[in-house]
Amino acid sequence: MPHGIFCWNELNSHDVEGAKRFYGAVMGWTFEAQPIGEGTYWVAKKDGDSVAGIYEMKDPRLAGIPEHWLAYIAVDDTDAVARKVKAEKGAVLREPFDVAGVGRFAIVRDANGAVFAVLKPLELAKVNRK
Repeated sequence: MPHGIFCWNELNSHDVEGAKRFYGAVMGWTFEAQPIGEGTYWVAKKDGDSVAGIYEMKDPRLAGIPEHWLAYIAVDDTDAVARKVKAEKGAVLREPFDVAGVGRFAIVRDANGAVFAVLKPLELAKVNRK
C-alpha cells in the first residue's frame, strides 16, 4: 500500500449493536466478528468486501469521548511520521504501537486539531524488508 493514501475507516462507538443496526439498514452492510484482546472488533462488509471497522469504546477512560469516525493513512514508517507530526506542531495522541497481524499504528492530531491515525500495514512492512 503506497505511503500517504487513506487505507481504512473505523467507527469508534459506545453502542456497537446500535451502530451495526444503523449502518446495516442505511448502507446494507453486514458484519464479521474479529476477536481482539479486549473484546470484539467488527469488520463491516459490503458485497463481501471489507469496507470499515467498528471499535467498541468500552474503556472507562473513553466514556467522555463522543462516537466518531477515525480515518487511517498508510505510511512507510509509523515512528518517523509520529516524529514529523510533532516537528510540524501537531501532537501524537497515542504513541506508535503494534497490533498483531495488522501493523504499526499511531493516533495523531494535525496542527489545526484534526485527528487521524497512521498505519504501517504488515504487507508494506514485508515489502520494505526485501
